[in-house]
Amino acid sequence: MSETKNNTSFSRRQFLAGSAALGGSFLLPGLMNSVWAAGSDAPEKTTIRVGFIPLTDCASVVMAAEKGFDKKYGISIVPSKEASWAAVRDKLVSGELDAAHILYGQVYGLQLGLAGPQHDMAVLMTLNQNGQGITLANALRDAGVTDGTSLKQFIAASPAGTHTFAHTFPTGTHAMWLYYWLAASGIHPFNDIRTVVVPPPQMVMNMKIGNMVGCCVGEPWNQRAISEGIGFTAATSQEVWPDHPEKVLGTRAAWVDENPHSARALTAAVLEAGRWIDASDDNRRETAAVIAGRAYVNTKAEQIVERIQGNYDNGLGKRWKDDHAMRFYRDGAVNYPYLSDGMWFLTQHRRWGLLDSDPDYLAIAKKINRTELYKQAASSVGNVPLPGSDMRSSTLIDGIRWDGSDPVGYANGFSVNKRG
Repeated sequence: MSETKNNTSFSRRQFLAGSAALGGSFLLPGLMNSVWAAGSDAPEKTTIRVGFIPLTDCASVVMAAEKGFDKKYGISIVPSKEASWAAVRDKLVSGELDAAHILYGQVYGLQLGLAGPQHDMAVLMTLNQNGQGITLANALRDAGVTDGTSLKQFIAASPAGTHTFAHTFPTGTHAMWLYYWLAASGIHPFNDIRTVVVPPPQMVMNMKIGNMVGCCVGEPWNQRAISEGIGFTAATSQEVWPDHPEKVLGTRAAWVDENPHSARALTAAVLEAGRWIDASDDNRRETAAVIAGRAYVNTKAEQIVERIQGNYDNGLGKRWKDDHAMRFYRDGAVNYPYLSDGMWFLTQHRRWGLLDSDPDYLAIAKKINRTELYKQAASSVGNVPLPGSDMRSSTLIDGIRWDGSDPVGYANGFSVNKRG
C-alpha cells in the first residue's frame, strides 16, 4: 500500500510570513489587482492564447476564460484546442501559442532537448494533481489479468515485445506513470513490452481496434473506455504517487522575460479558477458540463463528472471515493511549482535512458520553475497559502521515498532501469 507525506504544512504562521514577505499584498488583493491591471505593472500582452489538450485537467485554463477570472487581471485568455502533445510543443516553441496546459515532464524534456530542439522553458504553476489512469483492455480481463501481478504473469507467458502499451509523449507524465507502475510490478517497460505514442483523444479508439492492450492517459479517456466496454482501470496514477504533479501552465522562458506582467496575470487568473473549481461539488459539476462541450473535451458530461468528484468505478465491480482524486487547488498545495516535482521527472528521464548522464537537477529546476512569479500571482489572488519549502516528500507505490535531497542517488538506485 502506497502512502504519501507532503512536507508542506500550510500553517497560519507560514501564511502570515508569506504575506509579510510580499509586502502585505495578501491583505489587499483587490488593491493589488487594480494596480497591476491599470498601473505600471499592467500586462504587456492582454490577449493570451493558451493551448490545451481535451482532457479533464484542462479545466482551470478553460474556466478561467469561461468564468471571467482573466478579465479580473486585465487579460483575455483564448483557449486553443490542440490535437496532440507534439502539436502543443510545436506551437508553443514557435510562438503560435503564448502558454499551454502541458505535461510536466514535457517541459523539462524541451529544456534539455530530449523530445525536439532545445528551448529554454518556464513552469508558471502546477495545474492539477492526480487523476490519470492505467487502462487495460477487456481481453486481458478475460485472460485473468486484473492488476500488476497478474499482468506480469500474462506478459511472461509470451515472447518479449509481444504486447503493446501506449502513452501520450516520450518525456511526459503518462510515460513515467506507466513505466513506474510496470516496473513496480516487475515488468520491464523496455525489455518486456512494446510501447507506442498515441494522442489522448485517440486512445480509446486505438484500444478498441486492438492496437494496444494497455495505456496510460488522462481522464476522461479511462472512464470512457469503461463506458464503451473496451477496458478497465488497473491502476490510477495516484496509486503510483499520491498527490503527484501532473499538468503545468508552461511557456517559453523568453515569453516570460518579454511579458512578465502578463505571465503573472495569467497565473493569477488560472490559480483563481482552480480554487473556484475545488470550492464545491456544485462547481465541479458545472465545470464538467462546460468542458464536456464540443469546443473543449467533446464528450458526454457524465464521462467527466464522477471522477472529477472523486467517485471511481474501475470497471471490474470495485467502487470507491478516492482520497487523492484530481485536484486543482487543495488550499494552494496543488499549484505551487515545487522544485522537487520538476526534479523527479528528470530522475525518471535518467532512469529510462533519456538522459545519458546526471544533470544538475536542482539548477535546472530553479531555472524552469518560476517560484517567485508564482508567489506574486498568489499575492494578487489573495489568501493563497504558500508552502514553507520549495521541496516536498512523498512515498511512491514501490515504497521508495522521494524528497529531492539526493536526486543522483535516487535516479540511479532503481533495480529496474534502462541499463538492465
